Amino acid sequence: MTQALRRAVYAGSFDPPTNGHLWMICEAQKMFDEVFVAIGVNADKKSTYSIPERQAMLEAITSEFPNVRISSFEKQFLVNYAHSVDAKFIIRGIRTPSDYEYERSIRYINADLHPEITTVFLMPPREYAEVSSTMVKGMVGPQGWRQMIRRYVPDAVYDKILKDHENQA
Repeated sequence: MTQALRRAVYAGSFDPPTNGHLWMICEAQKMFDEVFVAIGVNADKKSTYSIPERQAMLEAITSEFPNVRISSFEKQFLVNYAHSVDAKFIIRGIRTPSDYEYERSIRYINADLHPEITTVFLMPPREYAEVSSTMVKGMVGPQGWRQMIRRYVPDAVYDKILKDHENQA
């Protein structure tokens, strides 16, 4: 009898991917046979980068992980997407107490929809706990911004941000 793959989904907007996202992916791919890094499309949010751009950045920063798949989903709950790809786990990051409260509530709702899917919470190290895509985007522009964001995003993402900023100038 063959054992089923231990498959997980780690979802976010990844607009752009940060070192915190990469840490989460790195940890998840050690824990599971296959990890779907899924870009969630939220029609109410204005994104800086298109889905193909975010997919390309994620593919570049995860290329060393053969068990990571990049995908996207829209107009469905994350737990339903996880079910559609036969994932039994959802990976969520907890950075703050408010993240915990929100994610705990969502975990219970997810269990109402698909009780067979388990939510796994990971807490990133301190150096990534305050990093967000919104913070990184907000740093672009003022004098010294290149050195500031360099520490918060992987190389491929940094190169993309630089290229886009130069094209806008």
